[in-house]
This record gives sequence, C-alpha cells and structure tokens, in this order.
Amino acid sequence: MVLDETALAKARRLAGLKGLITNIPATVLPAAEVIDSCRDLRHVEQTFRMSKNDLRARPLFARRRDSIEAHLTIVLAALAIARTVQARTGLSLRQFLRQIRSWRSATTEAKSAVETLPPALGPGQQAILDGLKHGAT
Repeated sequence: MVLDETALAKARRLAGLKGLITNIPATVLPAAEVIDSCRDLRHVEQTFRMSKNDLRARPLFARRRDSIEAHLTIVLAALAIARTVQARTGLSLRQFLRQIRSWRSATTEAKSAVETLPPALGPGQQAILDGLKHGAT
C-alpha cells in the first residue's frame, strides 16, 4: 500500500471548508448574498423542525377550509411565541419548557377570601421570567 500524498495534502487544505453550488449567475446574485441566503435557509429548516417536533404540528385531516386555516393560524401563532421565548430568554424551547414545567401556583379559598400563592422561584428562574418581560437575559 502507498499513501497518496497529493490527495492527503488537498484534503488537509480543504478541511473545514464548505462549498455551495448554485445555478444563479454571479452577476445576478453575488457570492456573499448566496451565503447569506443559505444561512437564512438554515433558520427556515430549524423552524420547520421546531413546528414538527416541539409544537407537534402534525398532519391535519380536515376538509373544511376554515378548520384548516384555524389550525395553521394556531400553529403559526405558537411558532411566533416560541421564537419570541427563545430570543428573549436565550434558551431553546425544550429547555424553557423543562424549566417552567415545575412552576406551580396555588389558589386557595377560605370563607370568602380568595388568595393566589405564586410559585417559589430561584434566581435563575426569576431571570427567565425577567427575560420574557424585558427581552434577552
């Protein structure tokens, strides 16, 4: 067996590089815009995966137009809320949901007095709530 030094040198030079091929001429769309478009595409794909997995937007077997539109409106609203939560807290939706799952409040009624007891939150949990109210933590 013989080591192909030329192929090895080429592989080392190209390590970590990613090539993009498009049929759009460089005169129409410069290389920098192609790269930016591919980065945007990654966000679209990530959003699609989120809608399928985290939001559980599964195929809908509805026949009426208003039912289909209502379902899509709910899924898109949930997606917008999920993206806002991610942007404001810096957590993935899954991490956020794990954090808040244990937060419980209680409402008690004794005689005619109704009192709501808020959950006891630690400093990290309070920071998440503050991030939701005011932007990124």
